[in-house]
Amino acid sequence: MDTTGTPTLHENEPHHNDIAHRLNWLRAGVLGANDGIVSVAAIVVGVAGATTETGPILIAGAAGVVGGAISMALGEYVSVSSQKDSQHALIEKERRELEEQPEEELEELAAIYQGKGLSSETARTVARELTAHDALGAHLSAELHIDETDIVSPWHAAFASAIAFLAGAILPMLAILLPPESIRIPLTFVAVLVALAATGAVGAWIGGGSKLKAAVRVVIGGALALVATFVIGNWLGASGVV
Repeated sequence: MDTTGTPTLHENEPHHNDIAHRLNWLRAGVLGANDGIVSVAAIVVGVAGATTETGPILIAGAAGVVGGAISMALGEYVSVSSQKDSQHALIEKERRELEEQPEEELEELAAIYQGKGLSSETARTVARELTAHDALGAHLSAELHIDETDIVSPWHAAFASAIAFLAGAILPMLAILLPPESIRIPLTFVAVLVALAATGAVGAWIGGGSKLKAAVRVVIGGALALVATFVIGNWLGASGVV
């Protein structure tokens, strides 16, 4: 509380909305990295199963890295753009309703707070005071759970997804290209599965779930993808197709 008697927040006090927003971004980053690991690892292991030459492995892996990063960025841009357009439409609708039906909107806001447990009189007082302070912000928060100043940028989301994918894709590329030919495939399997276990555990930690279960799920899924692509690549190489 400051010298005027107004309550204040401590500078280091966590703010739930801000934390939730950052955790969502972190979770998306972990998932993007996980996609990069699995997608590129499956490609390079599949090609390595068909040929021992480094050139084709490098070309296929590079194509997977670039294509995957662009695909992730484009998908995230389209998704967030649609979300942004929807949020802007809802904001404009709410702004129009406040201009055309202010009394009805006040009653609606009071009803929302009354439904949350406030008495009728207190709910109307809260609604009036919030409306006087920031009518649009009050309705967006209470009705739609939207913050007009905190709408995600599609470009930021696209860039973050591409970077996360690239970060994950680096590991299988290094694991398949740097070691000697005799150990490149088993080493890639080990490196990828360890990385997937880590990303699965981190994702579960962010979401408050079981880290062990999440790690096991993602490791099993990644192992199946690697085995499937290696077997197919090995079969195609042995049959003389490549």
